[in-house]
Amino acid sequence: MIKFENVSKYYDNGNKAVDSLNLTIKEGEFFVLIGPSGCGKTTTLKMINRLIDLSEGTIYLDGKKISEYNIHELRWNIGYVLQQIALFPHMTIEENIAIVPELKKWDKKKINNKITDLLESVGLEPEKYRHRKPSELSGGEQQRVGVVRALAADPNIILMDEPFSALDPISRKKLQQDMGKLKKKINKTIVFVTHDMQEALALGDRICIMQEGKIVQCDTPEAIIKNPKNDFVRNFFKSGNVYRTPLFESDYRVKDLIEEHLYENTDDKEDTNCVNTEESLENLFSLLTKEKSIKIEQNGRFIGTLNMEHLVKFVANKLEKDGEI
Repeated sequence: MIKFENVSKYYDNGNKAVDSLNLTIKEGEFFVLIGPSGCGKTTTLKMINRLIDLSEGTIYLDGKKISEYNIHELRWNIGYVLQQIALFPHMTIEENIAIVPELKKWDKKKINNKITDLLESVGLEPEKYRHRKPSELSGGEQQRVGVVRALAADPNIILMDEPFSALDPISRKKLQQDMGKLKKKINKTIVFVTHDMQEALALGDRICIMQEGKIVQCDTPEAIIKNPKNDFVRNFFKSGNVYRTPLFESDYRVKDLIEEHLYENTDDKEDTNCVNTEESLENLFSLLTKEKSIKIEQNGRFIGTLNMEHLVKFVANKLEKDGEI
């Protein structure tokens, strides 16, 4: 759906923010851009809706160059959520949400129904919140409205630029949980910028790690965890305490994991390591960084195998459900 072809962005002072980027973001994918400050992730995001013009190369949207779209139509069809919530303070919540649908000349009934559905989807009671002003809401509630406003006109693409980083830890955890649930309900392509690796693991279908304007590694969470491409990726994960999540430091055991993700293996003679159901998740993780899959035994009997994908999904689900990020 979104394709970068040899895309670069450089400024008059010679600084190259993005360097020869080649990237394809699939339709319906939750795609995370991550990296240290100044790596080019926000610039990459903003070039999609032409808030920043590229210097070289081409970006395609549904096979068409973004430069060939009318800029207003392009932006109307791309939802955008900022770190700074940027709600219009003089407007009510429903007026804020209705801006783009009204520009698209939707009828009032359709707009009202959409506002009701969207507020409910992020846990805000419609009749309680629709007539309030932004100043009457907490930071977390305002950011929920920001997400809803981006979805209001039913765009195919949502851009999210570190949307939760300015919030307090409790509000941030709750919004991460809400976003995890929402992405399962809506069929949207989401491009999400963050500097938080645990947030990326909990939400992303694929994670693109950037350094100095270039892609270092782009893959699924489980593939990156198991096979970091180089020391930069490995150290970036470590700096985010990915290997020391609260789940690994908790009382969770392999037996908790197999309730959700155990599959039978007809060939139990395969030469792989074997762990007991009472083994810690941390030890299981350590083994899975070296083996494709691990045998599981219970009371001395082989009962199946687990792989890194099962472990990563289990951790992500628990982080989403329990707010343990």
